[in-house]
Amino acid sequence: MDEELVKISCPKCDVKKVYLLSNGKRKCSLCEYEFILHRLPLYLTKDQWKEIITWFLLEQSSHNISVWTGLERKRVLMALTLIRTALIKDVPEIFSGTVEVDETYLGSQWKNKRKTIRDHGTKRGRGTKKQLVLGIFCHNDTAWAEVVDEVGAETLQPLISRKVSTGSIICSDTWKAYTGIASRGYVHHLVNHGENQYSDGKGNHINGLEGFWGILEKKTGFKGGIRQEKLPLYLGEYVS
Repeated sequence: MDEELVKISCPKCDVKKVYLLSNGKRKCSLCEYEFILHRLPLYLTKDQWKEIITWFLLEQSSHNISVWTGLERKRVLMALTLIRTALIKDVPEIFSGTVEVDETYLGSQWKNKRKTIRDHGTKRGRGTKKQLVLGIFCHNDTAWAEVVDEVGAETLQPLISRKVSTGSIICSDTWKAYTGIASRGYVHHLVNHGENQYSDGKGNHINGLEGFWGILEKKTGFKGGIRQEKLPLYLGEYVS
């Protein structure tokens, strides 16, 4: 037979259904990527991967990494995509205990908007070109974020139910999409930011996520703009 199914992971898409070809190569059953088993992804050596990862952790641009490693920028970009994909898989699947939930729009800095807008807020999901992101922050300093299309209860609450174990304490602002989340098996505490309230006085707040959003806005802004379809990968850099 020209092809035989073997149980190893594809280095490109991580699917565990790979064919052994008669020429000794492996071919992924999903993305059809062909590779030689003893070689690392993208045919990079261990030293090259170590160098790329080092510069990545130092938050250097793909252009700088390409120059300093002597590698083609396209290969560097592909390597960075694999790194970010691995980081996404490192996020806990289920959060428990006391967690904060909130959403934000990634785009221009809030401080640069007109004072009238900052004082009164903006309509959520309307009249903006920024990308909407839902975040969950656990008080053990782990976070999760995902791009969402809109901020209605029918979108946000199922995501929260999928990521947070029942019986947990959920802290949120008073946005109507969170109304009724207690009926899904949670203890729900509200913080009214509209009245400049940042804690309910009992230790319940969403200050952790507010800080995370600030870091995320700064980091993504530093990259000079990220294509919408790539944003989930870049979020993987900053959640842990």
